Amino acid sequence: MKSLKLVIALLFTVGALVCLATLPNSVAGSSVQITAALTTDLDKRTDDLHNGFGAKGTPVDECVADPVPGQSFEDNKFIFNEIETVEDGLGPTYNAPGCGDCHDNPDFGGFSQMRELRAGTTTNGVFTAPPGQNSSLIQLRAISAPIQERIDVGPATINTADFRTTLNTIGDGFIEAIDSNVLLANRNAQSAAFQGTFIQVPVVEANRAARGARFGWKNQHSSLLSFSGDAYLNEMGITNIFDDTAGTLATNGRRENDSLNRSVAGFDGVADPEDDGDDVEAFAQFMRQTRAPGRGPISASAARGEALFTQIQCSVCHTPSFNTVAPGTVINNGAFTVPAALGNKNIRLFSDLLLHDVGTGDGIVQNGGAGTRNMMRTPPLWGVRTRPELMHDGLSLTFNSAIQRHAGTGGTIARNAFNALSATSRTDVINFLLSL
Repeated sequence: MKSLKLVIALLFTVGALVCLATLPNSVAGSSVQITAALTTDLDKRTDDLHNGFGAKGTPVDECVADPVPGQSFEDNKFIFNEIETVEDGLGPTYNAPGCGDCHDNPDFGGFSQMRELRAGTTTNGVFTAPPGQNSSLIQLRAISAPIQERIDVGPATINTADFRTTLNTIGDGFIEAIDSNVLLANRNAQSAAFQGTFIQVPVVEANRAARGARFGWKNQHSSLLSFSGDAYLNEMGITNIFDDTAGTLATNGRRENDSLNRSVAGFDGVADPEDDGDDVEAFAQFMRQTRAPGRGPISASAARGEALFTQIQCSVCHTPSFNTVAPGTVINNGAFTVPAALGNKNIRLFSDLLLHDVGTGDGIVQNGGAGTRNMMRTPPLWGVRTRPELMHDGLSLTFNSAIQRHAGTGGTIARNAFNALSATSRTDVINFLLSL
């Protein structure tokens, strides 16, 4: 009911443009109806997170069977929030002992104040990750003091480092269900000053076949299973069959979860793979089963601010909405079939899911190649009212501060247009952002 009220408020207060984006409408050349995705009010006290994909089930204190795609939402949520131990294979270096430790605000799967550290060497504008895993991620925790990672005891050439904030995962199943061709077409329609960079990245579960990227600050992933396998290894230190080494990290010439290429012998006695894939399936399935983040109260000022957001061209990169593919469509290069709960839905995420250089890049290269060193993915703004630390590094504590940091060609145009508004109009734009 709360979700319905939010949708109704949205339709009647923000004007015709929003109505067109959220009301059922026909796809050209077909009778298929696009409907607004169900939303959550982002409140742990309200049991409205499940989007209808699979059985909801009942809350559990402990799962009695391995969570797999056919199991309930509540089982998958429990595994998502479960705390890993050394006996499970945690570490030897890691960032958090569970997904829910990083993704918890204001509801399960959301943001948090947690950060990860990325580092490497930049020589003549070329970035190189530290040795070992060939990963730029420096884990901030360890199961034992001698294995703690520090960049000042790593390779002497490390001269590039930056923090990244935790991203929201609520509603990510809808993002996964956007056609890559739609993202590319939106990119091609952007003016030259604002045009983003579209990249394709491997889908691990589809024999690394490429698909249009959409997840992570650097657009490292295009599927939630690949994202989950990567996070289980690199954020928690759990080797698994979806970690892009098929769980053989410690036996294929790379150091298990130590980016500084030190020996971990004696620090990890759990046989690889430490997870046979069931936990990773549960993480991905939980995210696919969540509703989209809903909006807060929409005042008259916020409604005016939304129109201004488009007028000053912020909406070029923060694209207001996309439609997902039809139910039954096979995506991720054959690895996942979109269910009815995720298909033919309009989602108002306010992102083009592309890489842009807006002057705040961290200098780190991941899957996008050398040219993406100073680019970051446009972060979806849905739910941003619950995020007190903004931009990729969390160093902007107000919306105005975040706007002022926008540089680059398109970022400068939008920032200057915002600054040229009257004080009242600037307040309207901020109030719009506070409604997301």
